[in-house]
Amino acid sequence: MESVFAIIFLFSNLLLLPYPSFSFPLCTNSRAPLTLNTTLKFCSYNGSSCCNSTEDSQLQRQFQAMNISHPSCASLLQSVLCARCDPFSAKLFTIDSVTRPVPLLCNSTVSTNSSQSNQATNDFCSQVWDTCQNVSILNSPFAPSLQGQAGAPVNSNFTKLTELWQSKIDFCNAFGGASTDASVCYDGKPVTLNETGTPSPPHGLCLEKIGNGSYLNMVAHPDGSNRAFFSNQQGKIWLATIPEVGLGGTLELDESNPFIDLTDEVHFDTAFGMMGIAFHPNFAQNGRFFASFNCDKGKSPGCTGRCSCNSDVNCDPSKLPTDNGAQPCQYQSVIAEYTANGTGSQPSSAKTAKSLEVRRIFTMGLPFTSQHGGQILFGPTDGYLYFMMGDGGGDGDPYNFAQNKKSVLGKIMRLDVDDIPSVCHSFQLTAQYVVPGAAEINRLGLWGNYSIPKDNPFSQDEELLPEIWALGLRNPWRCSFDLERPSYFMCGDVGEDLYEEVDIISKGGNYGWRVYEGPYPFNPTSSPGGNTSINSISPILPVMGYNHSEVNKNVGSASIIGGYFYRSNTDPCMYGRYLYADLYSG
Repeated sequence: MESVFAIIFLFSNLLLLPYPSFSFPLCTNSRAPLTLNTTLKFCSYNGSSCCNSTEDSQLQRQFQAMNISHPSCASLLQSVLCARCDPFSAKLFTIDSVTRPVPLLCNSTVSTNSSQSNQATNDFCSQVWDTCQNVSILNSPFAPSLQGQAGAPVNSNFTKLTELWQSKIDFCNAFGGASTDASVCYDGKPVTLNETGTPSPPHGLCLEKIGNGSYLNMVAHPDGSNRAFFSNQQGKIWLATIPEVGLGGTLELDESNPFIDLTDEVHFDTAFGMMGIAFHPNFAQNGRFFASFNCDKGKSPGCTGRCSCNSDVNCDPSKLPTDNGAQPCQYQSVIAEYTANGTGSQPSSAKTAKSLEVRRIFTMGLPFTSQHGGQILFGPTDGYLYFMMGDGGGDGDPYNFAQNKKSVLGKIMRLDVDDIPSVCHSFQLTAQYVVPGAAEINRLGLWGNYSIPKDNPFSQDEELLPEIWALGLRNPWRCSFDLERPSYFMCGDVGEDLYEEVDIISKGGNYGWRVYEGPYPFNPTSSPGGNTSINSISPILPVMGYNHSEVNKNVGSASIIGGYFYRSNTDPCMYGRYLYADLYSG
């Protein structure tokens, strides 16, 4: 990645989310809505819904248990309960990361900055109060204790809104709200968004150069200061101070004094090296941080992971050809844990860290020499480690790893690195490589020292490996969470021949590769690992993307570099827009 590459920055807002629209279909369980074959019986949603027939029946039983005698009030309460099935239920039921018992009830006209349709103009919260205030509702979802609010003194026999709340104002302060540029509200009908055309990108953007150097990763210091960690592909991490905007300062980074040097452990080549770094949410207290890199099992004694081409996925590594001179699974993908503790200062003020590996979180052999992702980051609300893994390489993902639910290739994984398996069967490889809990890891079928979050998608889909959060990705290269709306988990996925894409990642989502490349059906040239039929999946298509020829008609695109939502006030015109880039040879 030297002078043979040129970088073209393509600044744009999401095509499906035209500025300032901030809502996209997502269910309260973090999954994308289902596609229904028939209309639900109790909640009259069809087409797209966050409920299946079983959940629809559960809502019906909950409604019947309320024993509401007033027909108009009963109709309103049915619609409120059924909002759980709305394709936008995640936004309706979650405010400031807190899940509510009922959706946000519209109590004012739609905001001029809202993405919600102008249908949401009635004061639905007042309508609910006026209609139901003196109606008995058993097991009321409007009880103050459920909302975490203080209403009227609660008696267990209270069933009416006037008994639970002192006034309509108190009730609507607790349950009501307006549709804004960052939220939607419920007005008794399914949520619809304004139809808007594709917005024009900004006419220009000022960039301020603050330094030189080639860095693959930049991560803000967890203490919220103006410091950040930078790493290069060779395996060094530096701690640098970012200058203030507009003052002509330069990046304070001393390349001769890295925060940590892992070059002895990292296998560096064009497609290999240190792929990602992540700092524990409690880094300031525990000093834990993680590096994702590649190793060569012929040169590194700790490079001993299982091969991802194995009998579980109907792949025989002995039948794979060499790739760029490398044997199958010679190169491996690693996540290792390190610490800034014990360096003579508090972790948040540490300027160096020890290169001694604390724990091997993950090690896996790669079938080919390309498309292995490698970014790691922590979820801002759940504290779990997300690991972006490509399909493992080969033209057209020949073994169909990305669609194989028993393979972690072509997936995003979600791991718990706080709950570590038992260390009672530890063994030591060398003075530097300690593999705690090896027997337990093998028994559980894991790839290293981590555990599985209980709410990972496998809890509803037993065919999935428990590590998997999302599937059907070719090479997710740079993902990020929107800090203001953590449900927006964005990934740039590198295309094969035609299309570069940006996806909004949801729990259990299938993003189509290798059945689709972006919105286009993909026809692989080789399929020793079998095919997935186009009718057997419900892919989540990209929210934006572009054809290769759109970047450079002569050369074409090499790869999208997934970006970030801009959340600075330095350029208010860019606020809330998603910025990404493309890297092509030239």
